[in-house]
Amino acid sequence: MLNVPQFPHGHVSLYSRIRDELRHGIVSGRYLPHDRMPSESQLMQQYSVSRITVRQALGDLEKEQLIFKVPGKGSYVSRPKPFQELGRLQGFAEAMATQGHETYNHVVSIATLAASDVVATRLQLAPAEPVCELRRVRYLNREPVSLDVTYVHSRIGTLLAREDLASRDIFLILENDYGIALGHADLAIDAVLADAATAALLQVDTGAPILRIERLTHTHDGQPLDFEYLYCRADNFQYRLRIARG
Repeated sequence: MLNVPQFPHGHVSLYSRIRDELRHGIVSGRYLPHDRMPSESQLMQQYSVSRITVRQALGDLEKEQLIFKVPGKGSYVSRPKPFQELGRLQGFAEAMATQGHETYNHVVSIATLAASDVVATRLQLAPAEPVCELRRVRYLNREPVSLDVTYVHSRIGTLLAREDLASRDIFLILENDYGIALGHADLAIDAVLADAATAALLQVDTGAPILRIERLTHTHDGQPLDFEYLYCRADNFQYRLRIARG
């Protein structure tokens, strides 16, 4: 049988209060990134609680990645990483707007070219059929976070080339402007080393490890619509996913 520790009501209330008040201090900006948090002894004295209560509150903040511990020196405020939920089919700007972040897209290139074997297979096109390739660097709070390489049918690409891709998500343009209902996306995730061109765009070292997401988005009736490679920095952005057992 699993033994679940039982705490007196007062312990739980104080532990929650300490955690929540420290979290508010971090989120509100009272504690800035890399600021040192009050020591365990200071918190024990301030709240008149035991060390285990303080450590439990700090432990929760560490699990939330709001603080990090330096052995022998104490706890420090982490630099928070913005994140996007992979469990929802959303555009980048759409997802970041809900968190209050500033976004911008630098359109690197828009070109019509013959589909590679991989692109043709994913989009169910004939070999070497013309497709539109859009390369964009996504900026978050004025820092590059990903290089998005998108392939769509040339007919759609001709339309997208006229749009304000610097400030608008392709997903929202497809849905709101073109009336194309999106359905689902298939994703594959791996890690690669940044080549020189990608590294320059993402402002990382050549050969630095980056995350690569392959995403194929379908319409509501199941037709492949948008095939992408997302090359993402790992130091200033996160993707998150919740999964359920069974």
